[in-house]
Amino acid sequence: MKNATLVLGASLKEDRYSNIFIHRLKEKNQKVHAYGFREGFIAGIPVDVQQKEYTDIDTVTLYLNPLRQEVFYNYVIGLQPRRVIFNPGTENKVFAKLLQQNGIESEVACTLVLLATQQY
Repeated sequence: MKNATLVLGASLKEDRYSNIFIHRLKEKNQKVHAYGFREGFIAGIPVDVQQKEYTDIDTVTLYLNPLRQEVFYNYVIGLQPRRVIFNPGTENKVFAKLLQQNGIESEVACTLVLLATQQY
């Protein structure tokens, strides 16, 4: 069953939204994986620096600007998540179109707001 979230662009800095989101997911006992550019831990979750082939990803939430996303297009599509969320500042029409062509939903939204309003 696909029920995990992959935070793509996870930051070890505690004031970053990706970091806050991981903490909030953990508090709600949600399964979460993190990919970032520096190894470490966020709320006890290891931050991967290698692209892993997860089989349980329901949602990918992006915290990378559109230029940094390009190298992840095939990776994300290969994970076959149900949806990809483009957080503010990560909007990318090209990637959204590729996702749609591969049967993956996408939406522009703030995952922190979705979680806080129980829409996540």
